[in-house]
Parts: sequence; structure tokens; C-alpha cells
Amino acid sequence: MSSRPHRDIHVTIEEPFDGELSPAWIREVIASALTQAVPADRPAQVSVLVTGDETVRQLNRDYRGVDEVTDVLSFSAEHSGHWEGENPRPPDGCATVTDPGGGFEFPLPPDELPPLGEVVISFPQTRRQALEQRPSDPEAVDRELALLLVHGVLHLVGHDHGEPAETEEMQQKERAALAAVPQLGNSGIRPL
Repeated sequence: MSSRPHRDIHVTIEEPFDGELSPAWIREVIASALTQAVPADRPAQVSVLVTGDETVRQLNRDYRGVDEVTDVLSFSAEHSGHWEGENPRPPDGCATVTDPGGGFEFPLPPDELPPLGEVVISFPQTRRQALEQRPSDPEAVDRELALLLVHGVLHLVGHDHGEPAETEEMQQKERAALAAVPQLGNSGIRPL
């Protein structure tokens, strides 16, 4: 039996947010999301970047053609979707790892788990949304961040919320993943 992990979660928290957030807690939330997103026997790798408004705005502009800050972006290695916006291809000079259309495969090193993709979070936008929606909740920012992380992972595997049935399925998976995070429980987290 192999000792190779089935899940690999890479977390990068940029300054000045690195002192405010726990990489271990983010990994726990992502692991919970993965239990809802992919079969237990499927190995997977996810990267998470928690950054500021300007980075997210630039990524949103460059990859989706939307020149504004958003809360979460998902860059899937396997699935495309409406969240790609008007400009679904990377700007000139950027290399792609995979082609969701299936025309290009990137060889992985022997010990590398297959990537699902990357979730990018604007922490300032997360904080604004949390405090706007739940101003008296001392854990509002944690709840919002957890919701956005789970939502981003579900997009990585192709879940969407364009149609009512898709929205309901995605929200059920969000609720299940969030309920499994001990610090959150079932305390009224709203699905996206």
C-alpha cells in the first residue's frame, strides 16, 4: 500500500493577510470541500491564493474580461464554464498548464498528484461582504471565507449555478462541506 497522499493542498497567503489567517484552517476547509467535490479514491491537488483586491481585479480583467474586484476566482485544470467571461484565454505571453478542450496534456512529474486547479480569494472583498451581510457576527469573516473556498473548489470540478437545478445541487454540496468544518458547524452559513 502506498504512503502517497491522496490530497495535496497548497496555500499561499500574501502579505498583509498572512498574519490574520491560518493556512491549516484553510487546508481543513478545502479538504472538506474536496470530500463533496471528488470521489474519495480520486487523488487531487488544489492551490489556494489569498490575496488583495488589485491582484484579483487584474486576474478578473485578464482572464474573464471583467475589470472589477470579485470575491473568488476558480481556475480549473479540467473544466471551463461561464465564469471564464469574455476573455477565456490567458493574455499573450502566459503559458497554460492544460487545455480544458482536451487538445493538450501537460505531463506531471512521477510523484505529482493531478491538479484540480487554483482558487484565488480577495480577502478584503471577503471581509467587506462578511461585515455587510452579518455585521454583528464575530465569526462573519471566517464564515464568508469558508464559503468562498468551498464555492471555488466546487467550480474547479465543474459545478455551476447558472440553472436552478445546478444551483440547488451546488448549494447542497456547499452546506455539507461547511457543516463538516468543526469551527463552523451548522450555524446559518448561506450558500452562494
